[in-house]
Amino acid sequence: MWSPSDYLTFADERTRPFRELLARIATESPRRVADLGCGPGNATALLADRWPDAVVEASDNSPDMVAAARAAGLDATVLDVRDWAPSSDTDVVVSNATLQWVPEHRELLARWPGQLPDGAVIAVQMPGNFDAPSHRIIRDLATSGAWAPRLPALELRHANAVDDPDQYADLLAARGCAVDAWETTYVQQLRGARPVLDWVSGTALTPIFDLLDEEGRAEFRDDLAPLLADAYPARPDGTTFFPFRRVFVVAVVRNG
Repeated sequence: MWSPSDYLTFADERTRPFRELLARIATESPRRVADLGCGPGNATALLADRWPDAVVEASDNSPDMVAAARAAGLDATVLDVRDWAPSSDTDVVVSNATLQWVPEHRELLARWPGQLPDGAVIAVQMPGNFDAPSHRIIRDLATSGAWAPRLPALELRHANAVDDPDQYADLLAARGCAVDAWETTYVQQLRGARPVLDWVSGTALTPIFDLLDEEGRAEFRDDLAPLLADAYPARPDGTTFFPFRRVFVVAVVRNG
């Protein structure tokens, strides 16, 4: 269950890494650009602006996100990224903050270069903050005596959900790609009464909220809020600093 409105609460902060990923793609006139995990379409629109003559295909496995993207005027489809296969004219593949949800994403990254034309670009951005206090606190609370019985089927991601940039560089270079990989930690300055809770409610808490009714979600948020406030205290000006590490990979396919 994904909430487009919750996700877009911090639209500027969530879009900034995508803009920086997009800036590292040198392709000038791609025929087709695929956005895998398009969410509500706010980032996909930047692809259409960058390459107005390209066919931009957008997909996401969340019907709610796809509905929001369509409402924004995009031709989006419901599709699991694991089931995607490129058309022969696909020159750019973009996946923004999606593959961290897919345990098999390394297999996808290893497969795509062999399916894409020479010179095609694979551009990926993923959060790399699964060992941050925010995620450790969520895991500890969800597996506590108070909550574990209410969340018996829960599977949460740990630090190994996403690799370091050099590991992705090795994986794609071994498939003949020219690779640019890096990481950035953004010290995000958030505002609001419970800003870190609001942030994780749009993403990290989704697997937990899927297992709870509305009352249970409110209870979990109430238990989590003071823990996050202690870990990320408000500054004198009322803002909260929230460090957020992200991993980037841009790979150019070399099949010649």
